[in-house]
Amino acid sequence: MKTHVKIGLISDTHGLLRPEALAALQGCEHILHAGDIGKAEILDTLRELAPLSVVRGNNDRGEWVSSLPEHLKLNLAGVSLYLLHDLAELRLDPAAEGIRVVVSGHSHKPKREERNGVLYLNPGSAGPRRFKLPISVGLLHVDDQGVRGELIDLIP
Repeated sequence: MKTHVKIGLISDTHGLLRPEALAALQGCEHILHAGDIGKAEILDTLRELAPLSVVRGNNDRGEWVSSLPEHLKLNLAGVSLYLLHDLAELRLDPAAEGIRVVVSGHSHKPKREERNGVLYLNPGSAGPRRFKLPISVGLLHVDDQGVRGELIDLIP
């Protein structure tokens, strides 16, 4: 049994998948994209790195996104996760539902916060820079010590 599982977190690519983001996600066992993808080719490229779970964002439109859910509950490495684009649209109580980690995007602001035993992670935006916000991705580490989130600035 693997003692350390690394899950990649990416959001708000808006049609731009930077080489720095791909490098940061190398070696992940699974990747989560929290929406505002921009184009289908980004998902194809991410699938070459690892199995991929995706939700659509408010800017994802067209035939290629019609099969993508708005939110997704999944279990990876024994950890219950909830994936959605905009945290403001969370319509359930993660702690009451037994969810350990909530991953969202939308704000373009990387954030890691723990509340009521739930880890909230926003990897920020890996796509085009918005205002002076960082370009970033995240990692979720699952091991015998528990679950922890890591935020990675790709371009200062």
